Amino acid sequence: MPGPQVGVGAVVVKQGRVLLVQRGRPPGIGLWAIPGGRQRLGETLQQAAEREILEETGITIRASTPIYTCEHIECEADGSVRFHYVIVDLAAEYLGGEPQAGDDASATRWVAWSELPGLPLNATTRTALATLFPAEAGPYVLPMQDE
Repeated sequence: MPGPQVGVGAVVVKQGRVLLVQRGRPPGIGLWAIPGGRQRLGETLQQAAEREILEETGITIRASTPIYTCEHIECEADGSVRFHYVIVDLAAEYLGGEPQAGDDASATRWVAWSELPGLPLNATTRTALATLFPAEAGPYVLPMQDE
């Protein structure tokens, strides 16, 4: 079995809204998440984040430093591991473009903090936003104890 894969994401905030994608493929199909994807061999974290965000959202960014890390392990009913990702989210500066779903995203848009309660967020995104932006997201996005 191959080892864990590195997933990169970019936390992009523009005019008080955060860029999110609705996942079009597993893991987390249908859930809203910080955009990102797998790092390729030879790519820096920043290069991977910039490529993935452009592919998924049509947005051009400049990725900088890691600001949140976590692990996502999803198992089958028999206990075998289906997915194992180490996820590194980077801070990113918005450079240009309009949200347009592509690659494995079924939708993408800028989301106001007050809209977050109405969106089905994946657990990783919920925790990341509550951790990184407690004043903005805290009242709206609380980590769930059972995830």
